[in-house]
Amino acid sequence: MAAQMTDAHRRFLQVLMSHGIMEGSEARKLHRRCCEIHKVYYAHDKLDDFVSTINSHLQPLFMQIRKGMSESDGRAHYALVNLAETEITKMASDYTENELELFRKTMDLIILSENGFASSTDILNLADQLKTKKMKKKEVEQVLKVFVEDKWLSERNGEYTLHTRCIIEMEQYILSNYQDMARKCNICHSLVIQSQVCESCGIGMHLPCVRKYFRAQTEPRCPQCNDFWSCDIPGMSRIDSQSPSKTGRAEKSFTLSTRRC
Repeated sequence: MAAQMTDAHRRFLQVLMSHGIMEGSEARKLHRRCCEIHKVYYAHDKLDDFVSTINSHLQPLFMQIRKGMSESDGRAHYALVNLAETEITKMASDYTENELELFRKTMDLIILSENGFASSTDILNLADQLKTKKMKKKEVEQVLKVFVEDKWLSERNGEYTLHTRCIIEMEQYILSNYQDMARKCNICHSLVIQSQVCESCGIGMHLPCVRKYFRAQTEPRCPQCNDFWSCDIPGMSRIDSQSPSKTGRAEKSFTLSTRRC
């Protein structure tokens, strides 16, 4: 039998619904505040159990709170997902048909790119390629701004990628519709857009997962095929990642990189 929903659970759900997605530290603060307000049992390490109780009651409604990871910094996030709609059609109530087409084409650019980003220039060039209704470049800029505000896209220095919310909500859609390109991280087993890829066997890993995995290794080797990992390891120098006996191979320094190798 599912654990009983309390007013603390309902308040947590309502706040998460209003945000769409919430960073892990904020979710933990909200968990504590909800329990204190409604005077129910609170334990700082029981957030996932708390969320599981909510999910057990959301199941008949085909909804679920899912936990995902930011590809930029590795931080956990929680998002409310509609399981009844697994495609971009779940966005249809908020956007026009040509805005959805623009989003699909932008997603194509991002997923088919080498680094998990699409430039604003390439996206603006889509304005004349829309089949539903052509858009002016100024209109595209405005729609992109809305996609960022609604947390479907993230923008950095004129480059766009999928927001953590989008990755959590659209994971199954992306894996199904981009089978030749989409892959799961070899470490955390969730969808990876910004990744490093082993040149030998082709497995991919999130940059935060790369950093975490190789931090404990004396020599960076692929966890799948054991070949030397030739990609730059974020936040580490090659000398740092080698044992003293191997410093002869460590003349070049690794630098922070978001490229797929």
